[in-house]
Amino acid sequence: MHRIALFGSALLLLSGCSTVTIKPDPTVVVNKVPSFEESRHFFFWGLAGEERVDVSRVCGEQSVAQMQSQQTVVDGALGLITLGIYAPHSVRVWCADTVLNKEGV
Repeated sequence: MHRIALFGSALLLLSGCSTVTIKPDPTVVVNKVPSFEESRHFFFWGLAGEERVDVSRVCGEQSVAQMQSQQTVVDGALGLITLGIYAPHSVRVWCADTVLNKEGV
C-alpha cells in the first residue's frame, strides 16, 4: 500500500507544471480570460514542435498585453506517460482590449 502512495506521489511531482509569462508593461493588469488560448503539440521533451504564435493575427491592430506558455499538470502527465515523446504546452495571449484598470474592472 505504501508503494502505491509513493508511486502516486512521485508521478504527481514529476508531472508538475511550469509557466513562462511575458508582459511588455508589468503594470498592466489583464483579464482572466485570454484573447487566444491553444494547446501546442511538442515532441521529444519539447525539442520539436511549433512554438510561434502570430500575435499580429491574434490581436490585429491592438498591442499585446501579455503572452504565456504553460505546461499544465495534464500536459506534464501526458509527457510523463509517453516518456517525453509527446509533451504539449498550452499557450495564451492577452490583447490590449483585455486590459483592466487598477481596480480590476
